[in-house]
Amino acid sequence: MKITHLTRALLFAICFACCLTCLAQSRNETSNWPQWRGPHGSGISEEKNLPTEWSAEKNIVWKAELPGRGHSSPIVWGNRIFLTAAIEGEVVPGAKAVHHVRRGETWVHPDSVAGDRKHTLEVLCLDRDSGKILWERTAYEGTVHDDRHRKNSYASPTPLTDGKFVYAFFEAEGLYCYDFDGQLIWKTSLGKIAKMGMGPGTSPTLHENLLFLQCDQEDGGPDISFIAAVDKRTGKEVWRVKRNHRKTHATPLLVRSGSRVELIASGAESVISYDPATGKEYWRSDGVKGHSIPSAVAGHDMVFVSAGYPNKRAMGIKLGGSGNLTGTPNVVWSYDKGTAYVTSPILYGDYVYLVSDKGILTCIEARTGEIKYEGGRVPVPASFSASAVAFDGKIFLTSEDGDTFVIKAGPMHEVIRTNSLGEPTLASPAISQGRIFIRGAKHLFCIGEPGKQPEKVAAEKSGK
Repeated sequence: MKITHLTRALLFAICFACCLTCLAQSRNETSNWPQWRGPHGSGISEEKNLPTEWSAEKNIVWKAELPGRGHSSPIVWGNRIFLTAAIEGEVVPGAKAVHHVRRGETWVHPDSVAGDRKHTLEVLCLDRDSGKILWERTAYEGTVHDDRHRKNSYASPTPLTDGKFVYAFFEAEGLYCYDFDGQLIWKTSLGKIAKMGMGPGTSPTLHENLLFLQCDQEDGGPDISFIAAVDKRTGKEVWRVKRNHRKTHATPLLVRSGSRVELIASGAESVISYDPATGKEYWRSDGVKGHSIPSAVAGHDMVFVSAGYPNKRAMGIKLGGSGNLTGTPNVVWSYDKGTAYVTSPILYGDYVYLVSDKGILTCIEARTGEIKYEGGRVPVPASFSASAVAFDGKIFLTSEDGDTFVIKAGPMHEVIRTNSLGEPTLASPAISQGRIFIRGAKHLFCIGEPGKQPEKVAAEKSGK
C-alpha cells in the first residue's frame, strides 16, 4: 500500500497524541497524591523541588482552618485537595455503641468513647493554591454504630480519587462517591462494621474500576470479617470474600507481580494475596501476630508487612507465589523488633525503614533482611502516629507534637533537620507539585519555598 503525505501526517498526529497522553498519565502519577500514602500506596514522591526547612512562620504558603476532627490524610489532584472531617455533637438519649463480647463476656475498652453522641461526617474540597474551602458536604449525620478510641477519629480513613470522582469511606457509616464539584453520585453500605470500640482506620484502594475495602472486625471469625470489591461507577458490590481475621486497620495494597496484579491484605492470623478481579486467593502466609494497623509496602518483587502490638513482627515475602507459603523460601525474612503499633514502614531504594511509636528507626536491606542499623533516634522525645514519606534521598517523620524530622536515607542513620509547626499532628503528610501538605489538629498546612511556583497539571481547573 502506498503511503501518501496525508497518511504520514495522520500517523504522525496519532503518535504525537499518544505520546502526549502517556506523558500526561506519567505526570499525573508523579504530581498528584491520590490516595493513602500517595502514588502506589508507597509514601514516596519522585519530586525534587521540595522544601526541607519550615516552621510556623517560615515557608508556610497558607494554612486553612478545618472543621471538627480527623486523622485522614489530605489527597491532591490538580488544584483540588480532599479531606474528611468528623464533627461531634451532643449526647443522644438512649444511644450507645454496639455490644462487644470477648471470651463470652461483655467487654468495653477503657479508652473507647463517643458512641452515645450525634456525629456529622463530612467530605471537604479545598483549593490547592489558596487553601480556601471550595465545598463541604455532609455524608452522614446521626448516631454511630461503634465507639472509637479517644485518640482516634470517625474521619480516620483517607479518601481516594481517580481524577474525576472522590471516594470517602466511613466504615459502618458508609462509602460515598462525589464528583469534583461536590455532587453526590452514589452512596452505599458494606454493613455494620465494628472494631471493639477502637474506631475506623482502613482506607480504600483502587484498581481499574474496582474499589477494595478490608473489613476485618471485632475478635474475628468468618461470619463477620471480609474483604470486598465495589464498582467505582455504581457503588454495587462485585465480590466479597470472608476472612477469619480479627480487627485490622491496615489498608490493602495493590502491586504488580510479573503478568498479574496482587491485592495484599495483612492480618494477625495471615497475610493473603488475592486476585483483585475475582477475590480468588493466590497465596497466604503466616500473619504478623499482632494488631494489623501498619499498611504493607512493596518493591523488589516483594511485599513487606508488620505489626507492633502485642507482638512485634516484620516480614519480607516474595510475590508471585501460590498456596501456603509459611515455612517456605518465599518468606525471605522476618524480624521481631523495632515495629510500630500504628505507623507504617516505608521502602525507599534498597532499604525498608521501620519506625517505632517512639520514633526509633531500624534500617533493613529489603531483599535479604540484613540489618543495617537499629536504634536510630530522633533528637527529642516524641510519639508517632503519622507514617513516613520520602523524596530525593530524604525521609520525613512527623511526630504527634507536629515536629517533622528529616532523615538522610541510606544504611547510616543521620538526622538532617527538625521542623516544627507547633500543632499536634496524627495524619500522614501528602506531597504534590512542589508542596508538602500536613494536617494538624485544627489546620491544614501548605508548605513551600517562596519564589518556587509549582507546575500546573493539565486541565487543573476542571480536575480532569
